[in-house]
Amino acid sequence: MADTNPISEAGSPPPDTTNQQRRRQNTLPDFLQSVKLKYVKLGYHHVISHAMYLLLAPLVALVSAHLSTLTPTDIHQLWDQLQYNLVTVVLCSVLLVFLATLYFTTRPRAVYLVDFACYKPDPARMCTRETFMDCSSLAGTFTEENLSFQKKILERSGLGQSTYFPEAVLRVPPNPCMAEARKEAEMVMFGAIDQLLEKTGVKAKDIGILVVNCSLFNPTPSLSAMIVNHYRLRGNIKSYNLGGMGCSAGIISIDLARQLLQVHPNSYALVVSTENITLNWYFGNDRSKLVSNCLFRMGGAAVLLSNRRRDRRRSKYQLVHTVRTHKGYDDRAFGCVYQEEDDTGRVGVSLSKDLMAVAGEALKTNITTLGPLVLPMSEQLLFFATLVARKLFKMNIKPYIPDFKLAFEHFCIHAGGRAVLDELEKNLVLTEWHMEPSRMTLYRFGNTSSSSLWYELAYTEAKGRVRKGDRAWQIAFGSGFKCNSAVWRALRTVNPKMEKNPWMDEIDGFPVHVPKVSQVASSNNVN
Repeated sequence: MADTNPISEAGSPPPDTTNQQRRRQNTLPDFLQSVKLKYVKLGYHHVISHAMYLLLAPLVALVSAHLSTLTPTDIHQLWDQLQYNLVTVVLCSVLLVFLATLYFTTRPRAVYLVDFACYKPDPARMCTRETFMDCSSLAGTFTEENLSFQKKILERSGLGQSTYFPEAVLRVPPNPCMAEARKEAEMVMFGAIDQLLEKTGVKAKDIGILVVNCSLFNPTPSLSAMIVNHYRLRGNIKSYNLGGMGCSAGIISIDLARQLLQVHPNSYALVVSTENITLNWYFGNDRSKLVSNCLFRMGGAAVLLSNRRRDRRRSKYQLVHTVRTHKGYDDRAFGCVYQEEDDTGRVGVSLSKDLMAVAGEALKTNITTLGPLVLPMSEQLLFFATLVARKLFKMNIKPYIPDFKLAFEHFCIHAGGRAVLDELEKNLVLTEWHMEPSRMTLYRFGNTSSSSLWYELAYTEAKGRVRKGDRAWQIAFGSGFKCNSAVWRALRTVNPKMEKNPWMDEIDGFPVHVPKVSQVASSNNVN
């Protein structure tokens, strides 16, 4: 009888089975084909819980329109009638005051993005793939097999030849220490903030809220304290330092600043997003930790937000929505990106084989919650009708996939890796034009963690694509496991000739062709 067991005598699955398993591990689940009703309900709960002022606005507008039609004679007759009816006057006055108070207290303050800046390191910090491999080889801690593994990861990563590393990592031998880590942090943060203050003309003393996020480097005093000290920020500043929150922490910082701006009127909020490479370069031979070495690069961004109405005219964007999703209650999601020691005591960040599946579930939840907030009503009705038919009436019909291109003109998807970008392009049915900012950011600057979204938006601006009224969707995911979204609406057309960002002196050379993961794999098979 023929052996039907898929496991061979050597104890390993046949090549075809192994390839299928690898493809499943490296692809996102088709999350738009399997949507849970509870996440749809959560999206509509966001709409209802934040829309009280939207219900009151038409009422106030209707009353105002009616009053505007009254003639002086009508007003005189109304006064003659009311002056003899004190109770009616009092009740009407109380009702008007109540409605006006309710309207202004429930209406959230508008949050404007005045401008932002991304740090571009000096050319001396540039690291080609050859330089990376030379530094890894000269470190003397990696086996030949793992050096080959890192080379293969680099070839498939989607990173180009012009990414940046801090000086301490490029030295031979490397010099990872606290002093060098502080030096990198100051160089990136202060460089971005200096450029931002120059672009906006805002004085450091005018900043009332400061939010800094850096996942892996959290010294004492904190990074936020370093900024307060360097720029001599005022003593009553609301200062926050977020650590250990992964690549999606940039959106978390924006959301935190948004909430603070709701309760602190007439304020500026400075948000700084960065990651530190110096102390987080892994020198061991655990392959699950070596992937981070190959992907993460030096970078950071500074963003200035305002709730002052007079800043609307000079601001670039208005924050429309933030949606945050946390899957930390699930052990598999919690442990898929995990900082720990290896068998030799070296600290690194492990990436689980379940990462793509976990990311897919988090993305599905986030996108499903965001959908009711941003999709046109026609898309929502089609999606909701097919969803109810399949879930409640068990009808065997193909699910309707909403077209998010009708909700957004620009997509800024965290440049975490080429495989994730490939899968999101397929799942969201996006074009190469929509994916271009993310792919080019990964190619030019690498994975700069939480700041990558701002390099992508800067790319879009440098290409002259941002027009007044355009909507931009930033989506990022990170350890925990979290997936977070921010939606922005452009308040003015951005003129690239007036911009100063890290792309401007070389934007004419982009886009460049970067093969997809499937194309690289096919090429390797042929060779």
